[in-house]
Amino acid sequence: MSQLLDKAKNFVAEKVANIKKPEASINDVDFKRVSRDSVEYLAKVSVTNPYGHPIPICEISYTLKSAGSVIASGTIPDPGSLKASDTTLLEVPVKVAHSILVSLAKDVCADWDIDYELDLGLIIDLPIIGNFTIPLSTKGEVKLPTLSDMF
Repeated sequence: MSQLLDKAKNFVAEKVANIKKPEASINDVDFKRVSRDSVEYLAKVSVTNPYGHPIPICEISYTLKSAGSVIASGTIPDPGSLKASDTTLLEVPVKVAHSILVSLAKDVCADWDIDYELDLGLIIDLPIIGNFTIPLSTKGEVKLPTLSDMF
C-alpha cells in the first residue's frame, strides 16, 4: 500500500513540476514624483500568463536597497489579475522617505543618483498548485529629482 502511495505522490509531484507557470521581468525603475515627505519611484513589471483564464495576484512585496541598507520596503495587497494568455504590465510604486535619502549623501553627491537593488515577490494564486511566488531582482541606478522635476 505504501508503494502505491509513493508512486501516486511522485506522479503528482512530476506533473506539478511540469505545469507552465507565469513568467515575469522588471522592465524599468524610474522617478515618478516628489511629495513633502518622500520621493516616489515606479517599477514596471511585465508578467506573461500562459493560461487561457485570468489569474489573481494576491500580493506584491518589495524591498529597495542602496549601499547595503534597506531604504524602502512594503507590500501591495490584491493589485488585480493577470490577463488571460497575454502579458500584463504592473506598476509598483516605491516610496523613499527624504530622511533616508539624506543618509545616502555620499552616494548621492558623487553623481546625483542612487545605486539600488530592487527585490520583488509577486504572489499569484495558481489553480491546483495554490499560492506561487515569482521572485524578481534587479540592480541599477536611479536619478534623483532636480528642481525642474518638482515644479
